[in-house]
Amino acid sequence: MAGNGEDGEWPGTVGAFLEVACDESGSDGENLTGGNTDVFAHASVRMPVDSAAAYVQEIRDRIRSPAEEYKANHLLREKHRTVLEWLLAPTGPIHGNAQVHLVEKAYFVVDRAVDLLLGGGTEALGLYRAGRQDFGDGPWQEFLAAANQLLRVRNGGAPGEPVDAFFRMVEVLRRADCRTELAETLRQIAASRSLADSYRARLLDGPPLIPVLNPLLPSIVRTAAHWSAVGRSVCLVHDRQNMLTPERVAWIEDTARRAGVGFGGLRLVHSRLDPRVQLADFLAGIARKIASDELNGHGDPVLTTLLRPYVDPASIWGEERSWAVLQVEPSREGSPVR
Repeated sequence: MAGNGEDGEWPGTVGAFLEVACDESGSDGENLTGGNTDVFAHASVRMPVDSAAAYVQEIRDRIRSPAEEYKANHLLREKHRTVLEWLLAPTGPIHGNAQVHLVEKAYFVVDRAVDLLLGGGTEALGLYRAGRQDFGDGPWQEFLAAANQLLRVRNGGAPGEPVDAFFRMVEVLRRADCRTELAETLRQIAASRSLADSYRARLLDGPPLIPVLNPLLPSIVRTAAHWSAVGRSVCLVHDRQNMLTPERVAWIEDTARRAGVGFGGLRLVHSRLDPRVQLADFLAGIARKIASDELNGHGDPVLTTLLRPYVDPASIWGEERSWAVLQVEPSREGSPVR
């Protein structure tokens, strides 16, 4: 079985490419601050198809649910806790052969807004971590919602309203903050209205190929970078979904190659037809729930410890306390993949 993480010839490879299966959990479209989930997870699993099929069958045998298709919530039920711990354990079936890229959605919104208006840098992390503590929960949540509305493609109401609402909230935060470091960041954001106006004007000409508020596409690029880092080119097998249009798949492939990632392409399949994708689906849903619980201050120490070896150090995560326990190396901070 493929539980030891060692390299070698793997069934399911395509020529010189290593096949890795992927799926995601927590997609709420462009509604990142008011959706059903606060964490997005993109998981990937590397193992032969027959090994994955055997593990999926073992999960079914252990849980014994009549459901035709198993999902992560089957393993997250308390009565199946032993199955969940077995799946994630160092001696379990996917240890050393799986990875999950986490995205804290609220931080992702702040990071993308700052990137649009200031051109990137470290300002987003400082602003986000000050957030609720410095400005109060109410104003901070309103700022996050306004940033989300500014960036999202589809907005109701007048074309200029998202820009007006966002910069009104920037002024609210500026009046509330007297810290020199944050005051300068907010001043720079306030001075960048022309960039926000230009961004919204471009959206009126038609939706962009790659929506700014889409964590899936950069997560796929990051996944390819992770698995190709050992010097072997990778081909990703991904659960089929509407977001992955041919044009966006081409963007993913081009972005990865320009970044020097050994990427052989993306193949879309139905999760029921590939047990490796089913395992990735399990891991994505499990990781999203464990990380969300940790983010909200009621994490399960045992499950967080079991998840930690799978978490991508380059996950997009801003909340300091939860990241300190989710990451493998406490000295490293989550950083966005652009």
